[in-house]
Amino acid sequence: VQLQASGGGLVQAGGSLRLSCAASGGTFSDYAMGWFRQAPEKDREFVAGISASGATNYLPDSAKGRFTISRDNAKNTVNLQMNSLKPDDTAIYYCAAGAYEWGILLAASEYKYWGQGTLVTVSS
Repeated sequence: VQLQASGGGLVQAGGSLRLSCAASGGTFSDYAMGWFRQAPEKDREFVAGISASGATNYLPDSAKGRFTISRDNAKNTVNLQMNSLKPDDTAIYYCAAGAYEWGILLAASEYKYWGQGTLVTVSS
């Protein structure tokens, strides 16, 4: 499975961005999808996850209420809508796929395939 993330950029605090991840080379609906981010000198952080069917999703407190994850299995895409962005959200954002049909994967180690990352910079 190949993943291509896009949509990053520079935005002012309080603004919004929509990240997209296009998948190819596999049966997209077989994979739970997730978004992670990594800021300089920090560990990779889970941002959002969605089940293979799209029926369930999970966001940690740092993202809840501001970010929304969605997927379109017909278009092989997963999106991350980010609103009310803060400077602390500045990071490289990665999409990831894990072969798991029944729920959401939370740990980076559970994801087998990763996109190349897209940089999000939030200015104060």
